[in-house]
Amino acid sequence: MRLKELRKKQNISQLRLALDLNMNQNSISRYENGEREADYNTLIKFADYFGVSLDYLLERTDNPLMNR
Repeated sequence: MRLKELRKKQNISQLRLALDLNMNQNSISRYENGEREADYNTLIKFADYFGVSLDYLLERTDNPLMNR
């Protein structure tokens, strides 16, 4: 998952992301390190937050744009 890459690219801390999404910073860390897998709703939150498609977030494509 590209979560860490997206977060760092926008200069957002794990804590800021966690607060913005009403999550725990520990969970963000575990998602980024592959210690935990995000459920469907959490993946949607991440994709919406960064304005990318789920496919991009999950590294299924290199095109970050949402297909609408």
